[in-house]
Amino acid sequence: MKKLNLLLLLSLSLNIFAQSVKDKIKSFENNLLSWDTSKNKKWTLKERMAFYNMNAVSIAVIKDYKVEWSKAYGFADVGENRPATTQTLFQAASVSKSINSLGILKLVEQGKLDLDHDINNYLKTWKFPYDSVSKGKKISIANLLSHKAGLSVHGFGGYQKGKDLPTVIQILNGQKPANSPAVRSVFEPDLKFQYSGGGTTITQLILENTTGEKYEDFMGKNVLVPLGMNESSYSQPPSQDKKELLATAYNDGKEVEGKYHIYPEKAAAGLWTNPNDLAKYIIETQLSLAGKSNKILSKEMSVKRVENNYGVFLNDFKGTKYFGHSGGNEGFVCYYIGSVEDGNGLAVMTNGNNFKLIDEILLSIASLNHWKDYPIEPQKESIRLTIRKECLKNIDKGIALYKNLKKTKPDDYNFSNENELNDLGYELLRDHKTDSAIKIFNLNVDEFPNSGNVYDSRGEAYFNKKEYSLSKSDYEKSLKLDPSNNNAKEMILKINQMLSAKN
Repeated sequence: MKKLNLLLLLSLSLNIFAQSVKDKIKSFENNLLSWDTSKNKKWTLKERMAFYNMNAVSIAVIKDYKVEWSKAYGFADVGENRPATTQTLFQAASVSKSINSLGILKLVEQGKLDLDHDINNYLKTWKFPYDSVSKGKKISIANLLSHKAGLSVHGFGGYQKGKDLPTVIQILNGQKPANSPAVRSVFEPDLKFQYSGGGTTITQLILENTTGEKYEDFMGKNVLVPLGMNESSYSQPPSQDKKELLATAYNDGKEVEGKYHIYPEKAAAGLWTNPNDLAKYIIETQLSLAGKSNKILSKEMSVKRVENNYGVFLNDFKGTKYFGHSGGNEGFVCYYIGSVEDGNGLAVMTNGNNFKLIDEILLSIASLNHWKDYPIEPQKESIRLTIRKECLKNIDKGIALYKNLKKTKPDDYNFSNENELNDLGYELLRDHKTDSAIKIFNLNVDEFPNSGNVYDSRGEAYFNKKEYSLSKSDYEKSLKLDPSNNNAKEMILKINQMLSAKN
């Protein structure tokens, strides 16, 4: 009788658990912003995906060191009418850096690398060209992993399928066919934080020079497979047998030419994966921090990794710590987060280019699962997306709508972020609506007259319109406001050369 009662109790508890998860999913899907007390309307996930021009969203929710539930929504490829599934692979973009750090730190624990030694001790096929900017200081692997090496090249744009791909050395030297500048010192190492995908690409070469293996092969055998990330790969381009699993990239709902870009900068941006695989990495990191697993790293190294931001970013909310990383490639944005304690986490991957939906998903899950001390605050609506449709139809009416909303509802929309209008301007520029783009950039200059970036953006639009004098003037203004703007320096030089050639 006691055994029967015990089984009945166990059955009831499992049913309650299942119902609880079912209710969470229902709330997530039918009232995504239930946590936001400033919203009067119930928004479904589907409606928010449409608002943000997001074709597919895939998520994995972690609770008590396990995947509580995972689900995919929308389409991996709209033209093919191919739905997204939990097996669909997305580009992890800069989240690649987190997994990369595991490979590098594994070599450190094996005694093959030292975190604090000069990187040129390990580089064989190429040496970092130190100059006077580094002030005699040497760059270490720890500097590269924590973005404290003082290096250039924030991120990479990738390459269209069919185009020539550069070698890692060509990328680091900024030599064709590389489409990014050379990775060089912009200030002395260990001085301050400056995000550098270029620095991470140096770790890719260090790994290959140290192991004698291709980057993707070493990472597959020594990191991905031990983690159980069996669907994931650093191969660039991805292997043909994965073709039906690959999500297509979209910018503002428009398919990226060739379906996605290729990233030979594998360590910095080259991982293809899905949230279920990322969840395995998050959980292993949490268990390793607790001393309960060491599939890749020891507890001591995992603690060192997180506390020093080696491939991760650590946030402390009232004493409760969370590690994570975001990623954005052409037509893909994603994010993961894990609590250092308590075993909570989330991985979100999308084939769009707007992080706002990811923010809303993150806050929804944090609220539903009662994440300790995580800041859950009302969010302002995107003014860019609110006026976007009107701007695409009639730019003047769109700008009038902006001004009216700022006057009548200043607290409801995000008027404080210059990137709202900047991103809209660039969308118009990509669509060859240059005059409309300039009008948006004009508005942004009026709104943020002390930002060097808004002048830089308008300078680019004027350059595209072949208004070279106006372009030069904007780049000069941008440089005055932001003396570190290398793009403005290069564009001024380019325009001067063009004007001299004309004369």
